[in-house]
Amino acid sequence: MAINLHHLRLFAAVAEHGSFTKAAGSLNLSQPAISKSLNELERQLNIGLIDRTGKSVKLTDAGRTLYARARELFGVERTAEQELRELRGLKRGLLRIAASTTIATYMLPAVLGRFHLRHPKVRIQTTSANTRSVLRMLLEFRVDVALVEGPVSHPRVDVRPWREDELVVIAPPDHELLGRRSVDVHTVAAHSFLVREPGSGTREVSRRALALHGVRLANTMRVGGTEAIKQGVAAGLGLAIVSRAAATDQLALGKIAILPVEGLEIRRTLAQITLRGRASTASARELELLLEHGEALHSGDASGAAGE
Repeated sequence: MAINLHHLRLFAAVAEHGSFTKAAGSLNLSQPAISKSLNELERQLNIGLIDRTGKSVKLTDAGRTLYARARELFGVERTAEQELRELRGLKRGLLRIAASTTIATYMLPAVLGRFHLRHPKVRIQTTSANTRSVLRMLLEFRVDVALVEGPVSHPRVDVRPWREDELVVIAPPDHELLGRRSVDVHTVAAHSFLVREPGSGTREVSRRALALHGVRLANTMRVGGTEAIKQGVAAGLGLAIVSRAAATDQLALGKIAILPVEGLEIRRTLAQITLRGRASTASARELELLLEHGEALHSGDASGAAGE
């Protein structure tokens, strides 16, 4: 039986807002109309979508499954509408970008600045998240361009290498290990480290690099974001592994220092991920051209440091 798209749209609004009242307000409908529509959808599908035992809206397992597919479906609809507007010559519009935290914070702004100069009437919406979250947003058609710093493998996704990035171990400038002639991986791993949350590309790449040396970090403190990690390192909370591009500002101020580790070289390929079979919007293609032609801040542009 075909799903009634009107009922599905109202259901998605309730799931998104977490409230019948808010969903009704966003759609300029009455709450009873929303409730009637959801009841009809559940009857049509012969399965419960919302748990009505509590005061708040909670989706059942079936409801969560349907909501995920609804987001994909209406994401395709929004993309089609935008593509048609562009074909009609509308120069305005919205460019939605999701990027892993390091890329969004330290590499993407320069590209977006150039894009804005060329297309000032196009609104830019950027989301900074870890690699796992960026992938999910792409799969749900919530973004037009997705850039990641961690490994991605998914049957619906193509991975296109963008640029190379170097990760370095940073320490407070007075850390005891900085005074040694050489430091091996095992010695470093025995110290306290500040790390990102699970799903972070930096964390996963670092873990894999250390595992090649047969070591893992035993004493870690999870910190929410690279900026907070750098401040924590500067304050003496521990060591950390971050992108060289992210460390540049604090290195210049003398707040942190790079700790050379014998035999440890961590490089990764930053990439753009795309959905197979999905055509890029005109705005997305413009941004991709800037990315491909090296419009980002490359290593050495300002500081002369090699790699990022």
